[in-house]
Amino acid sequence: MKHPYIPYGRQCIDEEDIQAVVEVLKSDYLTTGPKIQEFEEKVAAYVGCKYTVAIANGTAALHAACYAADINTGDEVITTPLTFAATSNSILYLGGKPIFADINADTYNIDPQEIEKKITNKTKALIAVDFAGQPAELFKIKALAEKHDLIFIEDAAHSLGAEIMDSKKTWHKVGSIADMTTFSFHPVKHITTAEGGMICTNNPKLYEKLLLFRSHGITRSPKLLMDKTHGTWFYEQQLLGYNYRLSDIQAALGISQLKKLDTFIKRRREIATIYNKAFSENSFRDKVTIPFQIENSKSSYHIYILKLKPSSIGKNRNEIFNKLSNLNLGVNVHYIPVYYHPYYQSLGYSKGICPITEKIYEDIITIPLYPGMSDEDVDYVIKSIKEV
Repeated sequence: MKHPYIPYGRQCIDEEDIQAVVEVLKSDYLTTGPKIQEFEEKVAAYVGCKYTVAIANGTAALHAACYAADINTGDEVITTPLTFAATSNSILYLGGKPIFADINADTYNIDPQEIEKKITNKTKALIAVDFAGQPAELFKIKALAEKHDLIFIEDAAHSLGAEIMDSKKTWHKVGSIADMTTFSFHPVKHITTAEGGMICTNNPKLYEKLLLFRSHGITRSPKLLMDKTHGTWFYEQQLLGYNYRLSDIQAALGISQLKKLDTFIKRRREIATIYNKAFSENSFRDKVTIPFQIENSKSSYHIYILKLKPSSIGKNRNEIFNKLSNLNLGVNVHYIPVYYHPYYQSLGYSKGICPITEKIYEDIITIPLYPGMSDEDVDYVIKSIKEV
């Protein structure tokens, strides 16, 4: 009999989460209510930033951040090709041009040296992705942004709860460093609101723009109104925004999930440690490369990626992928380089832009890792991979 299906990631919902949602359903506010601000404040306290904006999803968070960065037609934004398409799509939404910089061959994060090579007088912003949960070289990238007067956006969809050390040996959680940091609360992420996201910033002007953009470009704030002659009922649309609001139902789930975040991350790290040990054994070392962990960061392990060595294994990735899938393992590949997609090819991008990314893409595979995995599940994953 086959082992039950093990996906590469999934949500962990308990009775406390369910009860939190039920309480909101019984309340006066299903949306635009008090749970939104509560969730925002709790995330701000957790990551150590001044302002947070809860938003419909991680893609909306990126779109809003690019808007607040004043990305316009013809502006160039440097980012990584090893990411989900939403990262670079958010640049295109505003008429900007994604410029892809290659990654570090060990961490799979965007390489600051490659970023600097791509900076021109058209560059408006930098978007780094914390790939798989390990922070990018945030302080180096921030220094680059400051040197060239650019906006630095961190796509931290993979890295809620991850930390990085500065030059003074002080640890910082992601969300407190970049000009804007975006999070996703999709079910496979560290915490979930089903769909949902958050933007963190320490800049009050960016914060005000993000708030406007989230809700149709409309404000009721007395200090922002251009016409101050009306009563409290009055509101103004000051820009072309979107309905990117999060509901109180989702925020209540997020508040409940946030209480368990550190426990979730602890379990993710435990599983990663077990995998690291298993796949570093002498008999296996020439077949795969385990994730590289730099000394000055603490990954929150959104996903666990093995780099295969097909020549040593005697099988290509497709063969390995299919065999593992047949064993009920929900393996995946993160990611197809963005500019490989037909839409990006139609915009004029072509293969060869980022050779390190392209080589790594050929051999990587994502294996199951999420807090709800039992020790039996973890053992089954290891046993299956070694057999295949």
